[in-house]
Amino acid sequence: MNINKRPIFLVHGLWNNPKLFEKLIKKINEDDYELYRPHLPHKYGKTSLKRLARDLDSKIEELVGPEIEIDIVGFSMGGLISRFWLQNYDGFLRTKRFFSIGTPHFGTYTAQMIPSFLMPGIAEMKRGSSLLSQLNNDLTSLKKVQCTSFFTKWDLMSFPGWQAKLSVGDSYHLPVLTHKELITNSRSLDILAKKIFNCS
Repeated sequence: MNINKRPIFLVHGLWNNPKLFEKLIKKINEDDYELYRPHLPHKYGKTSLKRLARDLDSKIEELVGPEIEIDIVGFSMGGLISRFWLQNYDGFLRTKRFFSIGTPHFGTYTAQMIPSFLMPGIAEMKRGSSLLSQLNNDLTSLKKVQCTSFFTKWDLMSFPGWQAKLSVGDSYHLPVLTHKELITNSRSLDILAKKIFNCS
């Protein structure tokens, strides 16, 4: 039986691939959900987030068509790719729920010294970048989506970690110490499974 009729898209981040979500999926009965894990090659940060959002738009339309309502989950940079799609490709019109995990919504100091000409995808995650300013200056479309953000204040990849919280929706501090543990630690995964998949 398909408990959640909406397709759920799981969007990986930098230096990740769709296998990133395997531990999370093991927490649920996969047959109860329509899951999609598109591969978005980022070329170690050389591909811009704008291009990756365009690729995500193409993948979603290819996999489920242009109209079906979906949920979307983004880890780290995958959350920003998802946000750009939601806010610039009218993704908010067909998205019920958006979950971001360890996403640098206000940028990360970790990316601050990366030159744009060398790795634009990473440079777009700098604090104060034009892309992030554009996303954060107008949250009108995002307010039409049920947003939930997960973070750990100890995060050194999305740094400072406590700013991996969206300005809209609910947010939860996960009881882990590192960025990677947000999506690999059993305690974190239990919370994510409960919130995303309504698992008890």
